Amino acid sequence: MKKSVFIKYFLPFLEWYLLLILTTIGIDYFLHRYQMVFVGRYFGFIGTVLILVSFIYSLRKRKIIEIGSPKKLLLFHEYIAWIGSILILVHAGIHFNAILPWLAVIMLLINVASGLIGKYILKKANESLQEKRIELIRQGLSEIEVQNKLFWDSITYDVLKKWRAFHYPIALLFVLLTLLHIITIIIYT
Repeated sequence: MKKSVFIKYFLPFLEWYLLLILTTIGIDYFLHRYQMVFVGRYFGFIGTVLILVSFIYSLRKRKIIEIGSPKKLLLFHEYIAWIGSILILVHAGIHFNAILPWLAVIMLLINVASGLIGKYILKKANESLQEKRIELIRQGLSEIEVQNKLFWDSITYDVLKKWRAFHYPIALLFVLLTLLHIITIIIYT
């Protein structure tokens, strides 16, 4: 039996996002439980460095550097940025005394979500579209009939393909807010 679209395509996205949140809560709980909250302050530095290191993939993709396999660097980017995001979220904690760090955290969460959309939903949408196309051709439909039946799926996939147009500016805004946060910490402490 075929799995539903929700289980096949959306659930992996949701699982990774929830795992990010639950891991953050777990680490934060551990630090509070054992009076090690001060460690969270250093997680901000480590997380920021990990996210910056993850940009090696972007440099390779744009041919600014020539080392490494793009496929392996993409996996490296995904996992290192995910770990860095957890560390930054633990660093942020639940503090309501400053708006700039919260804006940076919100942009981080949106950026992670957009990255996961690119990783899971776009890839799976393409696979689903191709499977449907093959199935309709097997049923003996003409190319025009196939295109008509897949019209909305094709439109949806084309819109999803533009996820990078959102991912890059969000990442840039996150970096900008993070830099402003770091600058204000240096100035005011």
